[in-house]
Amino acid sequence: MKGCVIALDEVAGRKAAALIVDGRLQDIRIDPPENDPSPEIGEIYRAKVTRAMGGQGGVIVTLPDGQSGFLRGVKGLEQGASVIVQVMGYAEGNKAAPVTTRLLFKSRYAIVTPAAAGFNIARSIRDEEDRDHLLELAHEAMEGAPEDFGVIIRSASAEAADEDIVEDVSAMRALAEAVVADMNGAPELLVAAPTSHEIAWRDWTSPMPDEVVESPTAFADLGVEEAVDTLLSPRVELGGGAWAMFEPTAALVAIDVNTGGDLSLAAGLKANLALVRDLPRQLRLRGLSGQITMDLAPMPKKDRRLFEDKLRSALRSDATDTVLAGWTPLGHFELQRKRDRAPLHEIWPS
Repeated sequence: MKGCVIALDEVAGRKAAALIVDGRLQDIRIDPPENDPSPEIGEIYRAKVTRAMGGQGGVIVTLPDGQSGFLRGVKGLEQGASVIVQVMGYAEGNKAAPVTTRLLFKSRYAIVTPAAAGFNIARSIRDEEDRDHLLELAHEAMEGAPEDFGVIIRSASAEAADEDIVEDVSAMRALAEAVVADMNGAPELLVAAPTSHEIAWRDWTSPMPDEVVESPTAFADLGVEEAVDTLLSPRVELGGGAWAMFEPTAALVAIDVNTGGDLSLAAGLKANLALVRDLPRQLRLRGLSGQITMDLAPMPKKDRRLFEDKLRSALRSDATDTVLAGWTPLGHFELQRKRDRAPLHEIWPS
């Protein structure tokens, strides 16, 4: 199956979306259970400062439903003060959800940024005339907005009608203005997180897919359920008999690379580079993040530079922030990846 397809379905009564490119699953999203009170990434709350966490450089804030958030890098907030925050990461177990005061109001064509002034155009839009025209539209939609408001025009705008862009930016601007002014009151959810279907339409449609299949059998018909079954196994085939094991623990994600029956001198490098090519996709689909330690197949030290270059290149196109921490004394390679979604094995119904 060639081309790009978005599948919109439900899993155990919860909305779910999958992105399939040339017959291969590239991304998947599923809504949390309705009775799950945990803060979701993207939600915006009015919160109350509870206490300072001096040793960690932040404060704990109270959210609705007995939940809490950790707000890092702020000064001058007194206990009991109201603050508008957005959930920026997945919280493990009973930990406080990471939140930020740097709000992002994200839509298909734009991101409005209160307290971050400036007008910016997606780098993928290279034509200078197109960029100038989009800037004019952005200024039109943002006329009269607070001086500290900014906007980022997203790449999908390159294929959109002018009126759609202006309407989209104006709607996000109006929502942002209403939210930042709503400071008074008890902790409250002000903006809900997008559903998986909304994320698909917002983030997976630039360029437009060849087909969008919305059906109660879409996942079964397009092989998504079979692909998920494979993802729920720790083993990943790398080709040529090599394989890797992805095993999340309480402290970190361990990835073990094995060459299999290939006993050639280049076997280790080949297996490690095969892992690199598929690593961003595997981490994204499995929802694995935090500290990641790779126990690579044996390879000469002279090949480490090549491995790092290929890894850096592979991660460059991935939307999740990932830091290359480097080599350990035992020859492992470590990454630090932003927790921007829940692990698949925790949210996929058993």
